[in-house]
Amino acid sequence: MTQLFFEYGAMGSGKSIEILKVAHNYESQGKKVLLMTPDVDDRSGVGVIYSRIGLKRKAAAIAKDENIYQKVLKNHENLAAVLIDEAQFLQPEQVDQLARIVDELNIPVMTFGLRQDAFNQLFPGSKRLFEIADKLEEMKTICTFCGKKAITQLRVVDGKPQYTGDQVFIGGNESYVPVCRKHWYHPDMKRIEQLFSN
Repeated sequence: MTQLFFEYGAMGSGKSIEILKVAHNYESQGKKVLLMTPDVDDRSGVGVIYSRIGLKRKAAAIAKDENIYQKVLKNHENLAAVLIDEAQFLQPEQVDQLARIVDELNIPVMTFGLRQDAFNQLFPGSKRLFEIADKLEEMKTICTFCGKKAITQLRVVDGKPQYTGDQVFIGGNESYVPVCRKHWYHPDMKRIEQLFSN
C-alpha cells in the first residue's frame, strides 16, 4: 500500500543512517529511488545526506520554493520510492506535494526529520507531516544527561544552553545534544562543559 511516512526523532536518533539503509535495501533489489534533502542543510555540502557515523551520499537538493511534485513527475518512470532527509525544513506546501506524489503517482514517500526545534516548537514541515502523513514512527535515542528517552535537542552555543534565537541553526554534535524534557529545562552544566570544552 502506497503511503506517506514520517519517521521522526531527536538529533542523534539515527534518522540519516536509516534513510541510507532504506535506499540501499531498495537498490540491492534493483529498484530505483530518489534521495532528496533540503538545500538549507549544508553541513556536508548542499545535496548531501550525512550520518553521524560517517556514511554519506549525494542527494537531490530541494530549494525552499521548489515544487517537489513537478520534479518527481518529470522523473517518475520506474521510481520505487521517494526518500527525503531533514524533512522538518520542508515548506508546508511541499509536504502537500509529497501527498500528491503518493496519491496521484502511486509512489511511496518516506520522510525523516526532527519533530521540533531546539525551543520545543514544531517545525512547519514536521507540523504538516503530523497533520497529513499516513504513518508516523518515532525513532528513539537517549538523553545525554540521564539515559531516559530523549524527546528533543538542546542547543549549546559558546558553552551555554540557548532558549531563544533563530529556529533554523544548522549544526551537529558541536551545537546540539539530545535531551529529555527534564534536562532540556535543567541541563547538567558540568556535563555540558565536558562535552563542549574543545
